[in-house]
Amino acid sequence: MFGNTISMAHKSLDFLWKQQEIIDLNIANVNTPGYKCQSVSFEDIYRKRLMAASKTKDNGKVRQAIDEADCLVYSRDNSGRVDENNVNADVENTKMARTTLHYQYLIQSVTNDVKRYQTAIKAQ
Repeated sequence: MFGNTISMAHKSLDFLWKQQEIIDLNIANVNTPGYKCQSVSFEDIYRKRLMAASKTKDNGKVRQAIDEADCLVYSRDNSGRVDENNVNADVENTKMARTTLHYQYLIQSVTNDVKRYQTAIKAQ
C-alpha cells in the first residue's frame, strides 16, 4: 500500500538512531583521555544504492537496496589536545540537535502519510 516509502523512512530512522547513539557516546567521552571521536556515514551510501536500484524499475530491487543498506561508523584520528582526545562538545551538540530535528521530521512525515491514507480509505 505504501510502496517503499515506509521502508525508506524506517531505514532512515534506524540510521538516525545509530547516529544519535554515536553522538551520545562521543559526548559521554568528551573528557576521556585518548578517546577518538566517532562519526556515522549513511546518506551517500544509501543514496547510491537507491539510485542504482531505481534504474532497474524493479520494485523488488529497490526494496532489497533499502533492506541491505548499512551505515559506516568511523573514527577521526586528528587531535589538538594534550590528552589526545578529539571530541569537540560544541560540534557534537550541534550534530545532536540536527539529528533530533531530522528524526522528528521523518516521524511527522510518516504520520502525515498514514493519516492521508486513512482519510482516503474512510472516504470510499
